[in-house]
Amino acid sequence: MKVTYSWLKNFVDLKISPQALAEKLTMAGLEVVSFEQSGEDSVFEIEITSNRPDWLSVLGVAREVSAICGLKLKKPKFKETKIKAKDLLPLKILISDKRDCPFYSGRVIYDVKVGPSPDWLKKRLESLGCRSVNNIVDITNFVLFETGQPLHAFDLDTLSQKVINVRRAGKDDKIVMIDGQQKVLNSEVLVIADADKPVAIAGIMGGQATEVTFKTRNLLLESAVFSSILVRRAKQKLGLQSESAYRFERGVDFETAKTASIAAQELILKLAGGRPRTYKSIGTAKPVNPLINLELTYVNKILGVAIPSVKIKQILSRLGLEVKTKTKNILSVKIPGFRQDLRLPIDLVEEIARIYGYAKIPKTIPAIRPAANITDKEDIAAGIKNILSGLGLYEVITYSLVDRHLLIKLGINTDKNLIEILNPKSCEQEVLRSTLLPSLIRCIAYNLDQQQENIKIFETANVFSAEAGSTREEPYLGIALCGVNSFLIEKGMVKDEVNLLHLKGVLEIILNRLGVKGFDFVRQDEYRINIVIGREESGFMLDLSRQALDAFDIKNRRVVLAELNLKKLFSHINLGKKFVSIPKFPAIARDISFVINNEISVKELLLAIKERGAPLLRHVKVADYYQGKQIPQGSKGLTLSCIYRLDERTLTEEEINSLHNEVCSLLEERFGVKLR
Repeated sequence: MKVTYSWLKNFVDLKISPQALAEKLTMAGLEVVSFEQSGEDSVFEIEITSNRPDWLSVLGVAREVSAICGLKLKKPKFKETKIKAKDLLPLKILISDKRDCPFYSGRVIYDVKVGPSPDWLKKRLESLGCRSVNNIVDITNFVLFETGQPLHAFDLDTLSQKVINVRRAGKDDKIVMIDGQQKVLNSEVLVIADADKPVAIAGIMGGQATEVTFKTRNLLLESAVFSSILVRRAKQKLGLQSESAYRFERGVDFETAKTASIAAQELILKLAGGRPRTYKSIGTAKPVNPLINLELTYVNKILGVAIPSVKIKQILSRLGLEVKTKTKNILSVKIPGFRQDLRLPIDLVEEIARIYGYAKIPKTIPAIRPAANITDKEDIAAGIKNILSGLGLYEVITYSLVDRHLLIKLGINTDKNLIEILNPKSCEQEVLRSTLLPSLIRCIAYNLDQQQENIKIFETANVFSAEAGSTREEPYLGIALCGVNSFLIEKGMVKDEVNLLHLKGVLEIILNRLGVKGFDFVRQDEYRINIVIGREESGFMLDLSRQALDAFDIKNRRVVLAELNLKKLFSHINLGKKFVSIPKFPAIARDISFVINNEISVKELLLAIKERGAPLLRHVKVADYYQGKQIPQGSKGLTLSCIYRLDERTLTEEEINSLHNEVCSLLEERFGVKLR
């Protein structure tokens, strides 16, 4: 968007230099990308963001200059010329769909003299890079640049039956544009037609057959509001670009559409003569403007600086907003049609900060406040994702609609509880998923096909089921692991294929970090282990069977999965943290190596040791696990690491040896282990 310094001075009494103005505009968000002298004038080229179509006019930029510099805006005043009843001519305007064209106005002017434009008008347009055509076309372009409202002038005598029909193009419609190109149209294109044919592409460009020439005597002046979506699509489809399209595709103001038509008529009568014969409009002339209640304390809280209420009202008023005091702390702000981007109080705060000046807002270090406990379920779910990402897993997002056969492959009963889609687009989208596992397994299979060897993925999403005529939707966490972890040590490469123990470790980390107490892993059969939280089954781990792997075409791989009901998990989460000081006295470690029968639960063994060793035994864990030639069939070798410590003093050797011997005796007597 180009604008000249002298043109801005028509609306604002500027005293600062063009260079200083360019800097102020840039600091307020209207980035001046280039600045050049053109004779005695200065031309600014401003980068306009897509959400600010009001800046696509000299008046719009002048309004910003008024607010930035604290100067009064001299609004142009236009007077509607009254038409005598005897001079009125009939004009028929039709709109096929008000969504395509919410507003259309036509103004008929007779006996104009089309000719060259005066020098001042030519210079104004040429300074913005627009060539002069004739006085009528130049006036429509001048008003477009000044107000931001595109206009179009038709030669009235070339319109069949003097009818305007705003409609979609037919399949056989064609039009030759004013630049000589012929365009083939379709129903996606909105056109301005007369009684017989299209005469213009709405909002983009007029046709050659109805353009204003030096032979034109009678005019139809169009000012309208067209669907921004239709204009954008038609422009791209037809390969056309114009100043009008550039504005219509961003949105124009209803009120400006009316005032721009009056302004253009006033200039036409002044520069080309003529007699107004008709003005007719159809559609919404002025939509309801929204109201925003703005709390002054909210403004100061967000910006971190106390701006006087008088200054806030002044800034908003100079931006063209209607401001009234509702209470001592609340302003009622009416939003004009040209500011479609303002919808919320925070939008107004941004406007205040922009005009007040970001440089005036002091730099401060944010206050550090103690973190509150997270209780929102969405925040907890996000925390679970962060934990899993930190463990090296990748999040996947899969479709909620799945193939019924995927569920059958996993042995899931599809005769009940499934929610079927009445009109599925394909067989792969037949039902809403009742579990995340099929989607995760398919992700595993796809990645294996892409030569990925180590796959660790998870997904949090809702699953669905039908119960007693209603539907149930619950959040679940699904995890899938497949691959081999390789480690290089002195003796060579060690390969460790993922199994249920790896998956159990991931789940334990999640549950421990969420402060979940009383969880357990209970084996159900060879392939499945249930996850129990607070005596309630809340999920399971699954070692995929060979049959299921074959069904998903996964060869020579092991896949382990877990699914956890997050709704059940949420009620057991405790994110409260208690500070514990670092121990002042050293701990002493003792190891126990023994052979134990495979049927004995290691968990029960660890619980018994902790109970017997309390309070001196602070921690016990499995340090080593071994099965081999030295270990009898049906048994396993374990090494436990026991940590003993007191907070008040250092333990003596005698105390530790005595207690450690008791722990070893417990293992031999209760569990029948053989110490090594």
